[in-house]
Amino acid sequence: MNGRKWTMSTTLKILLCVFWLFAIVLPLIRMLSTMASVDVGAVITAKKFSKALRQSLLVSFTATVISVSLAGLLSWAVARTNIHHKTALNTLITIPMLIPSISHGMGLIILLGANGWLSRALGLTSGIYGFLGIVIGSVMYSFPVAYLMLYDVLRYEDGTPYEAAEVMGFTTRDKFFSITLPYLRKPLISVIFATFTMIITDYGVPLMVGGKYMTLPIMMYQDVIGMLDFGKGSVIGMILLIPALIACILDMANRDKGNGAFVGKPYRIKENKRRDRIARIIVILTVILVFLPIGSFSVLGFMKKYPIDMSFSLTNAAQAVNMGALRYLKNSLIIAFTVSFLGTALALFNAYLTARNKTKLSYVLHLMSITSLAIPGIVLGLSYVMFFKTTPIYGTFAMLFLVNSMHFFASPYLMAYNTFGKINENLEDVGATMGISRWGVLKDVLLPQSTSTILEMMSYFFVNCMMTISAVSFLANVGNKPIALMITQFEGQMQLECAAFVSLTILVVNVVMKYAVFIAKRKFV
Repeated sequence: MNGRKWTMSTTLKILLCVFWLFAIVLPLIRMLSTMASVDVGAVITAKKFSKALRQSLLVSFTATVISVSLAGLLSWAVARTNIHHKTALNTLITIPMLIPSISHGMGLIILLGANGWLSRALGLTSGIYGFLGIVIGSVMYSFPVAYLMLYDVLRYEDGTPYEAAEVMGFTTRDKFFSITLPYLRKPLISVIFATFTMIITDYGVPLMVGGKYMTLPIMMYQDVIGMLDFGKGSVIGMILLIPALIACILDMANRDKGNGAFVGKPYRIKENKRRDRIARIIVILTVILVFLPIGSFSVLGFMKKYPIDMSFSLTNAAQAVNMGALRYLKNSLIIAFTVSFLGTALALFNAYLTARNKTKLSYVLHLMSITSLAIPGIVLGLSYVMFFKTTPIYGTFAMLFLVNSMHFFASPYLMAYNTFGKINENLEDVGATMGISRWGVLKDVLLPQSTSTILEMMSYFFVNCMMTISAVSFLANVGNKPIALMITQFEGQMQLECAAFVSLTILVVNVVMKYAVFIAKRKFV
């Protein structure tokens, strides 16, 4: 009986490894193989490429430093003080994660562009196009992710060393440098590389506020979409894979160490009204700064013609609908709901085989399952164009289901993997002695205990599918076009009001989904 179970488990793992081979590995190999017909040296040493690389690195380093610093300050303000309404504040701080990065750029144009509200109020004439605009937009787009990562680390830190240090007479400064900083060092490295990767591979913000300041993703987008130069696009894609690959390796190394951590006692937060007031000011100012651009494009969507006629109007909504917004919204909902169900099911199945049935093959499957962490959406989309172009699924909804599932797979998979790994590892053996199959244990014990995680996994897939642009920009057509691609369409036509309305629509849908998940967790968990 055990041999048969082992054989079935091994067979399933092999089949999944084959699936990942075709879904991730071979498309990447196909993309990189096109470089054989390109003079890679000439592309890399070209003045335009060198300038774009230098500028990408400069804005990415600058924005990463600011973003991680802000995230660290905010995570301290929420996790290590007694300010009230922490759940609500967490929600407000992470609202920027619910809209495409290009929408942040749009909000900055309305605020600080040549005719921006704040620009005119402050007498600014040059606007924020170029280096400054990309840095500000990138910080807005990336800091919520860095915040969540750091907040999660601080929230689960063991408080026992701090109590021991207090007994020994350590000052607050001593405790920070002797306990907190060493504890944060390895997670912080992962946060820095993850944030850097998000920024250097993003083309939404540079597209809106970059002006003549060229970055690698913009160059790649122009070469592939504008000039159909897939070889040159592959070279740029290879360069963009490097920081993402480093971030993936660091995340794997630190995650494995973190999973073995033991929290003896929660961190005890002392009463300190002055500290709490400072934390409250920091959080409130951040929330205001976050909502200024979001509020700006929300209002812009209902203006007649900015900045000529700023009276209230539904013209932009009507125009967006006339150009197919409802049809494209339907497409996005189909993609988001399908991927949230299929992606979650696949992630749970994968996680069960790797976390609850550990063999050498499990480790191979685990590595393949988190490969997408190291692949930017724009690179994955390009690799799919080259690999699947002659297949029956190219140009269909199935193509978008697959690319979105793979693009966003790693994080939900790791959620399930960590959850299953924390549940008593002897359950299956106990079940076997009682005549309960592994399927019965999974259905009646593991899945019910993982309800909260499953809801978060579905929410993650749904929200990201609604707002992604990079992964689908090379693959969508008129028949299956997601609504997020209308933002780039309207931006190219200089119809920012319509683009703002579409961004607001995506935000509302994602907020509704997040609220539905919140209600479901309160009811069923």
